[in-house]
Amino acid sequence: MLIVVGMACIAATPIVWLLNGPGTGELVGASLQVGTGVAALVWAWLQPGQGNSATDTGQARASRGGSAHTGIRRPGGAGTGSARVERTGDATADGSGSSAGTGIDYS
Repeated sequence: MLIVVGMACIAATPIVWLLNGPGTGELVGASLQVGTGVAALVWAWLQPGQGNSATDTGQARASRGGSAHTGIRRPGGAGTGSARVERTGDATADGSGSSAGTGIDYS
């Protein structure tokens, strides 16, 4: 959202200045407007992306068609940001249709 607002401020600056007549007051206002837009863009770009993290996962067990997962689940690749799993452990699945995982599950 901030990126969109910042881009709009930057794009509107020369239009506002030229439409209102290039006087000193308009130049100062346009300069403040572009400064605000640039500051918002820089701030938005410097924000860290949200991500998921799972550490020391382990021992996921599933049986009789069940499902067990101790890491991160992102069905169909849903979610934003990075996903990181460290030191995964054992995963055991017994029986038809069962699944177990300790890492990142994109299914």
